[in-house]
Amino acid sequence: MTATPTLDRHERLLTEFDAGKNAALARVVSVVENHRAGYRLLARLQTRIGRGRRIGITGPPGAGKSTLTTLLARGYRDAGLTVGILAVDPTSPFTGGALLGDRIRMESVALDPGVFIRSMATRGSLGGLAAATREAADVLDAFGFQRILIETVGVGQTELDVARTADSSVVVLVPESGDSIQTLKAGLMEIADIFLVNKADRPGADRMRSDLELMLGLRSGGTLKDVPAHHGVDLGRSMTDAETLAMNPARAARKAAAAESSDSWTPPVLRTVASKGEGIDVVIEAIDKHFRYLETSGTLRERRRVRLRDRVVDVVEQRVRQRLWTDAATNAWLDERLADLEAGTTNPFDLADALLARSTDLLTRTDR
Repeated sequence: MTATPTLDRHERLLTEFDAGKNAALARVVSVVENHRAGYRLLARLQTRIGRGRRIGITGPPGAGKSTLTTLLARGYRDAGLTVGILAVDPTSPFTGGALLGDRIRMESVALDPGVFIRSMATRGSLGGLAAATREAADVLDAFGFQRILIETVGVGQTELDVARTADSSVVVLVPESGDSIQTLKAGLMEIADIFLVNKADRPGADRMRSDLELMLGLRSGGTLKDVPAHHGVDLGRSMTDAETLAMNPARAARKAAAAESSDSWTPPVLRTVASKGEGIDVVIEAIDKHFRYLETSGTLRERRRVRLRDRVVDVVEQRVRQRLWTDAATNAWLDERLADLEAGTTNPFDLADALLARSTDLLTRTDR
């Protein structure tokens, strides 16, 4: 029996994908994730990308990210929206495998035909996401999912890739996440569009919320800006609203977060108790509000353009690495020069320049 040509298989796969079959969707995600033969079929889907909203959910382990993701999915389904979920789990450094337990935690929505869940292993990728997460998100977007939830692995304070992948980034913390110094972490403050203090029925939740709002208020640069110098101040008059807010950065941040504005965005700090389903409606409302801001301010187009540019950079880096380090002649050339490197007669920088210079044909060839 003659084997079906690869091209025909991919055409049939895309036909089933276009027909909305989840089995075809799962296979396309696998092809893209593993960079199997034909993974460039993602290029055929490019014109359909950009319709779904991508929501990143990140935070430390045990913060309740999977529970919140499940509740968000359920809330969107109640509103009649389809939901795709990418849940990233850590990879074992010994076996390369992963438990992929997020899907187990999301069993309450796993059987919903309007929900698609894909667990992905990090496979050594840093930044909280699997290497192919953005490609997989593109596939879900092209399939027609209206909301795409991306849950990071939960490794700590380095999960910044989610900000490059999502339209809105939700940072989930719990009262046990750390003291107020933790709220000063620059990466954490910069990637969050919305903060959630989950497990807010525990002691310390109000303090955590206040610390976050204080840092947000200080970051805005408005602290004491409108407060007059103490010399010669008329103590008989009442302070203006601007002066009162300037004296209280946390309150100023809370008020700014509650305001509708197309000029700037101050992340709200919300309280949730995911185990009891409390606060989810407010979170969905905040995400919708953030998306409105992105649209009216022009930030959405800017973020998506940056995302597209990053994708090109990623593809170039992947191809350069693959072409160089899978080429036997290149590796042999480098091995022959290790003795000079050991002796100090050359250095890694000169070797790198020489390697790139001799690899022009290798790097500029056109793959078929």
